[in-house]
Amino acid sequence: MKKLVFIISTIILFVFTQTISAQKTNKDIVDVAVSVDDFSTLVTALKAADLVTALKGEGPFTVFAPTNDAFGKIDSKTLKSLLKPENKEKLSAILTYHVIAGKITASDVVSALKKGKGKVELKTLGGAKVLVLEKDGKIWLKDQNGNYSKIAKTDVMAKNGVIHVISDVVMPK
Repeated sequence: MKKLVFIISTIILFVFTQTISAQKTNKDIVDVAVSVDDFSTLVTALKAADLVTALKGEGPFTVFAPTNDAFGKIDSKTLKSLLKPENKEKLSAILTYHVIAGKITASDVVSALKKGKGKVELKTLGGAKVLVLEKDGKIWLKDQNGNYSKIAKTDVMAKNGVIHVISDVVMPK
């Protein structure tokens, strides 16, 4: 039954991502993020961490992008503190934990999950590992602290990579 739910979810995810993939873009990852209202907190954080130039680079990159609601789950005092110049290094470590070198599409993830029996570990741009896994018919990220973030939307294409929208901010140790 779990396999059937996974297969159906994968097909639905594939159809949805094909619609998004069909939208060709000349925008880089940062330009795409700036154009989506639900990424305004992410864009603010990228600017505060001085990562805009890096993510405008050639890439390719895969970005697991938290929405404003995902950032809203972080205590507001903590979030405000992270955005301060003196915490730039810590914020950068958190944000680069959401970035993988290379372009990994939803179909690549599904293939890797099949090969990895439902789990695959990815090395982030910051050098830490994040686990991608299939659970309850959905695809999730599991951070180094054991917290989960659902991949809500996939394959938002940019000229230098791909963005996958996630429901929670993941954190390195």
